Amino acid sequence: MDIPYHPPVKRSLAIHGHRTSISLEPVFWDLLKRAAQEEGLALAALVARIDAERIQAETPPGLAGALRVWLVARIIAGSSSETDFSGAMGEIEE
Repeated sequence: MDIPYHPPVKRSLAIHGHRTSISLEPVFWDLLKRAAQEEGLALAALVARIDAERIQAETPPGLAGALRVWLVARIIAGSSSETDFSGAMGEIEE
């Protein structure tokens, strides 16, 4: 399997009426576009939804990190956006 290693690509989107730049690796941009299509949303609308969810976290991550985590969690859950990840992700065993 060829894993596409590539540096992040910066793109600008309008979220909640404000322009913001986000840097993601191309594979994450591709996955995000696919997720938006599958959910019937514009890319900016999906990013805005994820942004709104992330700022509710006890210690909100940066937006790019939140997008990556959301995408990986979505893949793990079998592409279901209805899955509740609260308490299920990020548990680090020592």
